[in-house]
Amino acid sequence: MFGLILKWDLKRPFTHLEAELPNFAFWPRAHPAQDLGAYPLLMRNGTCLFVSFGFLRVMPTGFQPGHSALRATLYLMDLEAGIYGGAFVGTSWRTTLFLAYQSFGVVYGDLSISPLYVFKSALAGTVKLKDDETEILGVLSLVFWTLTLVPLAKYAFVVLKANDNGEGGTFALYSLLCRHTKLNLLPNQQELDEELSTYNLDSASRGRSKHAILRFLEQHKLVHNILLIIVLLGTCMMIGDGVLTPPISVLAAVSGIDLAAKHIEEHLVVLLACIILIGIFALQQCGTQKVAFMFAPIIIAWLFCISSVGIYNICHWNPGIYRGLSPYYMYKFFQETRKDGWMSLGGVVLCVTGVEAMFADMGHFSQRSIKLAFICAVYPCLILAYMGQAAFLTKNKEEIEGNFYKAIPKPVFWPVFIVATLASCVGSQAVISATFSIVKQCSALGCFPRVKIVHTSRSIIGQIYVPEMNWILMILCLSVTIGFRNTTLIGNAYGLAVVTVMFVTTCLMTLVIIIVWRKSLFLALMFFIFFGFIEAVYASSCLIKVHQGGWVPVVLALIFMLIMYIWNYGMRKKYEFDMQNKVSLKWLLTLGPSLGVVRVRGMGLIYTELVSGVPAVFSHFVTNLPAFHQIVVFVCIRAVPVPHIPPNERFLLGRIGPKEYRIYRCIVRYGYKDVHEDDVDFEDQLVLNMGEFIKSEAKSAMTSPATSEAAMDEKVTVVRASDHPAVKMVSMVGGSHHGDDSNHSVSSSQMLEAVGHHFGAQTSGRRKQVRFELPESPQMDQSVLEELRELIQAKEAGVAYILGHSYVKASGSSSLIKKIAINFGFNFLRRNCRGPSMALSIPHTSLIEVGMIYYV
Repeated sequence: MFGLILKWDLKRPFTHLEAELPNFAFWPRAHPAQDLGAYPLLMRNGTCLFVSFGFLRVMPTGFQPGHSALRATLYLMDLEAGIYGGAFVGTSWRTTLFLAYQSFGVVYGDLSISPLYVFKSALAGTVKLKDDETEILGVLSLVFWTLTLVPLAKYAFVVLKANDNGEGGTFALYSLLCRHTKLNLLPNQQELDEELSTYNLDSASRGRSKHAILRFLEQHKLVHNILLIIVLLGTCMMIGDGVLTPPISVLAAVSGIDLAAKHIEEHLVVLLACIILIGIFALQQCGTQKVAFMFAPIIIAWLFCISSVGIYNICHWNPGIYRGLSPYYMYKFFQETRKDGWMSLGGVVLCVTGVEAMFADMGHFSQRSIKLAFICAVYPCLILAYMGQAAFLTKNKEEIEGNFYKAIPKPVFWPVFIVATLASCVGSQAVISATFSIVKQCSALGCFPRVKIVHTSRSIIGQIYVPEMNWILMILCLSVTIGFRNTTLIGNAYGLAVVTVMFVTTCLMTLVIIIVWRKSLFLALMFFIFFGFIEAVYASSCLIKVHQGGWVPVVLALIFMLIMYIWNYGMRKKYEFDMQNKVSLKWLLTLGPSLGVVRVRGMGLIYTELVSGVPAVFSHFVTNLPAFHQIVVFVCIRAVPVPHIPPNERFLLGRIGPKEYRIYRCIVRYGYKDVHEDDVDFEDQLVLNMGEFIKSEAKSAMTSPATSEAAMDEKVTVVRASDHPAVKMVSMVGGSHHGDDSNHSVSSSQMLEAVGHHFGAQTSGRRKQVRFELPESPQMDQSVLEELRELIQAKEAGVAYILGHSYVKASGSSSLIKKIAINFGFNFLRRNCRGPSMALSIPHTSLIEVGMIYYV
């Protein structure tokens, strides 16, 4: 028997539960001795829940207060948001240890395999080894202090704290800044967004005077573009990391086979690496969940192997190698090697490859579990591994090439080789999954062309598969492997990608310290100068090797940046055209209640990017067709710079024109990690929320003064479920419906279904059939009943989706660069990416497309 813990914001009174969970029967407080401060409630299916100290605990049927079933717990971010992978934050040390164990296979795969190639990349270049140990001890000192200052000091103790509701990564920092400043380049944000429970912008922050830097950022549009370019640069370098990590890790792992079997030629090693890479990318469509169970044990076995071999080499070859941990040997190293030593820094920086995954993959785990795994296991094991390699090299200076495998005792060579190959596959898998997540975030925030997103896990939303990016990455990885055939050349490219991502994180963190954390400018500058100087030194060394392979991430970053910026620029220009050409409400009022056409049965959903006003596509449609639906809803799907939005805060509803027009506005807000519902679920939720809006609007009209039609057009409200819903959704099985016990809101059923999946409940694969009906409520106004009845009739008659099929062209007065970007770049991307109907899960049988030309 297991317990399930769901987060409840401590700032929100528990009495709000009754409004947000209308289908739960609340009990009075009971058993205070066993559970002090508990607020029990009972669900209709018999499952017992109670709130204690800000957490909502869900127990299986039959749980009694005082049982110890809650020892195995999980933590979820929001009650009705389902089981989000990004929300697993343990409330006990047992949970933290379990999450720390899981993080080995996802977060630390890339970082852990760096001993395969660091010393070779650092010392196989221009550095000449002398008779003494200065060069080797200097590289060891550089590796030790780089690992200590960057992953440990910077990421584990500073950057991890700058998470966006538990989510990390470059775009998480950018969305955090966008919420505290007016930096978003797409001007469709609303003040109501700040009231989201996941927005995390407290009233104290809103009331404070703005910092001078904040005012400067908000006043200059050029700064907005520069900041976006910096974010895109870091994102593109992370994608470049996804291209370079699999080749260098797999090639470094399988290269050990030619040491044991001398007759194997180089091209066979490259062929074996290519076969492994093809296998890794072919498995992506199966989903991370199906292969993840073996990831953590492999990395733990790998860490055990490298630390054990490291201890053996220290004891066998040079017990005094600990002297190399002193920073004095860094000074001696540069004093002896000078320019050659500086150029070798491009190889040294490879010891922190994958460090960005500590922050980027934070959403799957907790801050405490990631820090625990790194400090207690990954960090000491890596230090022992590097010390062991240095000890071996001090006595075997001629074995720089392949030093990792040559330092392994012969009796355990093949077991370590097998584990190394498996660990390289795990490291590759981790960075590929991170690339998929980055692409999804960029696409959700309008910075990447629409691509197919396949959710490979029903319980962990963060696990996704992007087919287009998967095969593009595979082709690029194979090209890099066959083209370079050498880990040293790939390392030259790899180091530049790693350092660039770290430097972008440093820049964004500096702004977070000032704007979000409200710390002093001096503290932020100290952070930027200290870590920025370290990363700038490493970057300068990597830039010298651009002609030796370092050009690869630069070219890849420029290509992806160009794609992302052109797409974002085109979407912004398209939105500006919609704003400038939207139809006035006065024009709509002149058409009358019939809109100048025949109103036919059914519901018409007009998709638009506008949050106010009537889009031009509507006037274009009305003037070309003689009929329109009895219920018209302007639907705007918006991405808000937060990771998740609870379903009960997702819908904003308003009315356009007088009541008899039956025209509504619906703004649907999603976070950049949320999953868009399919068409049937969306239609059902829309009808339920529209019913609540119609009922609440009638109540507010009695207590508030009348508003003008123009003000009503701009007004939208958050719709929440009530104890007495305006419209009931009744489950249908075989054409008949259940009794009252099966009446429930969609959001509650989704939550229960997610809990059922977690406990292994068997669910039917068929889509649930539902119908709507009006509850008996004699107190409801007759006009409200009539409008609700018409809403249900329109839903039963059918829903049509009206979508603009736009073709964007640059205006005649545009510059040559703009014409190339819009007419060729943006339109090429638009033609070759997924259409809006596919991205919005619109059924083709109900789709009506209206062709329009946008001159921007």
